[in-house]
Parts: sequence; C-alpha cells; structure tokens
Amino acid sequence: MSIFDIFKQIENKEPAPTGAVEYIIVGLGNPGTEYENTRHNIGFMTIDTLCEKYKVNCKKLKFKSLTCDVMISGKRCQIMKPSTYMNKSGEAVTEAMSFYKIPPERTIIVFDDISLEPGKMRIRRKGSDGGHNGIKNIIYLSGADTFPRIKMGVGAKPHPDYNLADWVLGHFKKEDGEKLEQCFDNAVAALELIVDGKIDQAMNKYNS
Repeated sequence: MSIFDIFKQIENKEPAPTGAVEYIIVGLGNPGTEYENTRHNIGFMTIDTLCEKYKVNCKKLKFKSLTCDVMISGKRCQIMKPSTYMNKSGEAVTEAMSFYKIPPERTIIVFDDISLEPGKMRIRRKGSDGGHNGIKNIIYLSGADTFPRIKMGVGAKPHPDYNLADWVLGHFKKEDGEKLEQCFDNAVAALELIVDGKIDQAMNKYNS
C-alpha cells in the first residue's frame, strides 16, 4: 500500500465517536455461518449496511454481542449484533442498557416481521412482542415495551401448515435481492432520523 493510499484511507475514515453513548441500536439475528443471510437475520443484515455506510467494523466482543460505536446525527451510538441466540437477545440488550444507563426509548431494535413482504418495513415507537421471540425476551428482561423498532419484512409462510422455524431460518428468494437492498438503505436512513429525534418523520416517510 502506497503512502497515498494510506492518507486516502485516513481521509475517508469517519471521525472517532466522542462523548457519552446516547443511543443503542440493535439488529437481531442468530450467530453462526449456518444462519447468515436467513430471514431471521435481517436485523444483522441491516446493521451490516449501517456499518458499511459509516465505514466501521462491528466486530468488538462486548455485552454478549459483536459491537462498534459510531456518531449518527451528532449522537454517539452503540451498535450491536447479539451473539446470544434469538430467544436470549434480551440478555445482550439489557446488559448494554444497564451499563450505559440508556432507557428503552433510546434503544432501537431492528428485526424480522413475517406480516410484511420483503422490501417493506414498518417503524413503531413501542408495542407488544407480536410473537417474535427476540422481542419477547427483551421485553421480559427489561420490563418495558417502549422500544422504538424497525420491523423488516421477510414475507409470510407459503401456506399455514409450513413450519414457522423452517421459514424464518430459510433464505430469501433471489428475486427479493433488489428490494431488500433498497429496504436496508431506507432502514439506515430511518435510524438516522430516529436518533435525530424525528421518529414521526421516519414513520411518515418509510412506513409501508
């Protein structure tokens, strides 16, 4: 690598985060290569898009998660991909909340939703678990359901008798690729608005 390339890398690097952590952003999924790019891991995939945009690596082991932190909309954010399995996501999330003293209202969760088609997303200020095991565990361990959330569409089971676990642990169809890429970009833009205190604007612009 030439001196020019080194300086170019430094120039393109995002400034190091400063100040106290103000937001936690968590993408839900399951660890392990066998779960990569499955429907249930769309939260991880969204975080990967966020990290790519901000030129950071979500690889530091902390709070039972792969983590990094980055300045978004002028606020320092702790980014997390829990390395617990989905049904124990609350262990990672509540550990980070306790450490940084972050309330649920500033802990944003990104996760899969079978009631939305791939490429669709829905932002909510709070709500029930909706049958999602990751959200169920977060609500149970934190004692709160006031988490802002971004639900990412993965599509419904092909027929009622189809096993739900097999469906969410399956892979997206090839034709979903383009829609998903746009949805990831929209989710990152929505996260920026939410961190900036503009969740209503995010909902109005990106809810589908």
